[in-house]
Amino acid sequence: MHLTSKALLEQLREAGYEFKTVMHPPLFTVEDSLKLRGDIGGRHTKNLFLKDKKDNFYLVTVGEDREIDLKQLHKLIGAASRLSFGKPEKLMEFLGILPGAVSALAVVNDTGGQVDAILDRELMDHVLINAHPLTNEATTTISTIDLIDFMSRSGHKPKILAVSS
Repeated sequence: MHLTSKALLEQLREAGYEFKTVMHPPLFTVEDSLKLRGDIGGRHTKNLFLKDKKDNFYLVTVGEDREIDLKQLHKLIGAASRLSFGKPEKLMEFLGILPGAVSALAVVNDTGGQVDAILDRELMDHVLINAHPLTNEATTTISTIDLIDFMSRSGHKPKILAVSS
């Protein structure tokens, strides 16, 4: 059973992480975020749910304004082949979310360890990171250190790699 957004936020609270969540209209793209996010501070991100030809799945998180060379990304992350976008059905199966709500926090729902988490090295230059808390109708701001700790505690110690430019 996948966590709900409410249950995720409660889990963050119980673990003692400091964070702030802001509700907003649904955001589906970086462009939507730029228009609707208001004064939410911290590093905003974009997230890609990807797969290789051997059905290895990856959640790649980078700064919202960073570029990713999808033709070369597989080499950087150690994938078996060039990458394609994972199907929405697999996104729901593994991470318990719909397209538009993809974020690093979603690894909490991957109890089977099906998805490798990748955080772009550039994100480590920021104190605060923004992520959807399993819904694209909210943004949670959490420290980079706490995000990494949370991901690790949920069994998904993220690989920190330079994957963007």
